[in-house]
Amino acid sequence: MDTRLPVWSAPALVAALVLSAPARAGDAWPGFRGPTADGRADDPAPVTTWSEKDNVLWKVPVHGKGWSSPVVLGNQVWVTTADETLAGTAAPKKGGPPSNAVTEVAFFALCFDRETGKLVYDIKLGTEQNPAYCHPFNSYATPTPFVEAGRLYAHFGSHGTWCVDTATGKVLWERRDLKCDHFRGPGSSPAVYGDLLYLIFDGFDLQYVAALDKTSGKTVWKTDRNIKYTNDNGDYKKAYATPVLLGAGGRAQLVCPSAECTMAYDPKTGAELWRLTHGGMNGAARALAGHGLLYLTSGHTGKLLAVKADAKPDAGGQIPKDAVAWTAAKNVSTRPSMVLHNGLLFMVSDQAIASCLDAATGKVLWSERLDGEFSASPVLVNGNLYCCNQAGKTFVVAAAKEFNVVAENRLGEGKDAGFMASPAVAGNVLYLRTKSHLYAVGKR
Repeated sequence: MDTRLPVWSAPALVAALVLSAPARAGDAWPGFRGPTADGRADDPAPVTTWSEKDNVLWKVPVHGKGWSSPVVLGNQVWVTTADETLAGTAAPKKGGPPSNAVTEVAFFALCFDRETGKLVYDIKLGTEQNPAYCHPFNSYATPTPFVEAGRLYAHFGSHGTWCVDTATGKVLWERRDLKCDHFRGPGSSPAVYGDLLYLIFDGFDLQYVAALDKTSGKTVWKTDRNIKYTNDNGDYKKAYATPVLLGAGGRAQLVCPSAECTMAYDPKTGAELWRLTHGGMNGAARALAGHGLLYLTSGHTGKLLAVKADAKPDAGGQIPKDAVAWTAAKNVSTRPSMVLHNGLLFMVSDQAIASCLDAATGKVLWSERLDGEFSASPVLVNGNLYCCNQAGKTFVVAAAKEFNVVAENRLGEGKDAGFMASPAVAGNVLYLRTKSHLYAVGKR
């Protein structure tokens, strides 16, 4: 198998599917997990220490509630958010999903000037009356948008997907008909490769993957997951992963983790290429590939699997169990995605255990507690991992065989200071979104 296929470059077979590179390497962060879809920012070298008083280039408030990560291109930084209108308190319905205290939700795309933080656009994309329940831990605006030259794709799960002209703020198209019951709120982010926008809907009731024509918003293909679940409880059918384009044996594969299984699809047609059954639900980590292996997590069952990339599916399309080179079942993250670097695999568990494993063998080289709890995914910059917790702290940890906390930083105070969104990195600047503000952090 080829190693990770970066978003910005790929072999000839995949070239037609993949975007061309930005003008300056390291100067854009177009979507979830950055320009190479794996949390690595190879060129920039931002600061490692900051506070509310030091190395903050600008700080701006973000209205509403949204856990989506910032995306950066040109002179623009974008985030999505949602304003909720509340009525009373919610109480669970016996034997069914919780009641919803939200009577209306409005969906927004916000654009800030990259140099100054000045608000350029505050675009109200649409509203929904009596929306489906979203757990307070989640938000209606958790999926990270995707930005490319001239266009922003703002996705809010089954609540809607909008394409925005980044030069004018005008909505070019919208889709409000792609439905599922997220049950706890949306989480899967969109991915763009070539002319297609890829979306995953793994809900309580429906589970499918869709590819839209990014110019018109029309459906090019839609493929049901067709999973034989081991539990009839819809809560065990949910997942929140983001698709990624990888290459195996000269073939492009759209790898889409789900509850109980991970599948790969032909990115042009949606035909299923293979599936691996691993159990679990609520998984959110994006798949990684390298060293002849595909790295996947199972979600709530806490398994990390390294699958041989040259494994052949059986007649039923299943990857056999003996294709799993190694597994790990301790301190595996459910929400944060992993980072692969110099033959080492790094992850931070939801419960704040940071680990380093040998990527080839799965041997744990170190496993150490940081602090708090984590939902945000770490990013790798200049040999360091930037890990943001839900209490507003960012740990800068050396991406090395020995555990070393280079720095520990805090932004904000109180309940709105925490990080649910993952960092973005572009042009030596960190863009950090707390529950209430967006920061640009760099050398001053």
